[in-house]
Amino acid sequence: MRDEKLIELYFGRRESAIRETDRKYGSYCLRIADNILRSREDAEECVNDTWMKAWNSIPPARPTHLKLYLAKIVRNIAFNRYKARNAAKRGGGHMPVILEELEECIPGGPDLEGDYLGEELGACIRQFAHSLPPRECDIFIRRYFFGESAGEIARRYKIRENLVNVVLSRTRQKLKSHLEREGYMV
Repeated sequence: MRDEKLIELYFGRRESAIRETDRKYGSYCLRIADNILRSREDAEECVNDTWMKAWNSIPPARPTHLKLYLAKIVRNIAFNRYKARNAAKRGGGHMPVILEELEECIPGGPDLEGDYLGEELGACIRQFAHSLPPRECDIFIRRYFFGESAGEIARRYKIRENLVNVVLSRTRQKLKSHLEREGYMV
């Protein structure tokens, strides 16, 4: 089913919208949540929460790219669940490593979401990502948006994991320089 038709089902408040969205994007959203949480059960709950949030936000929202809209919702829900689950215990897992990698080039750490500066910074980072060569952009997004491991990315591109880590390191340095030029870093 085309995204436009799915969105019309939401606007018509048809319950089949959720069923059709799950059919089309369920495994995609599950993979995003599972990459962040590393728990199938928690990931499935995040996907269900995503369908509820989509139901409650469409309308009034009319997403231009439904797949990306859903990805953002499930990613935020998964990150919030991850933070809540790991609030008492620090260390361990792969998300602290991902967030640590970004701390070197993002001012104020990764907790700027929801605040005006965070939105501006997010737009600046998106602009940066779109300026990268396609493969470098994809590797950057897969690591820092979808939470994929360097090993998963290496298998996808049929390259060595070490090369993925080098690309990510160089991209973070480029991001840091970009943010300095834009006035986010002193």
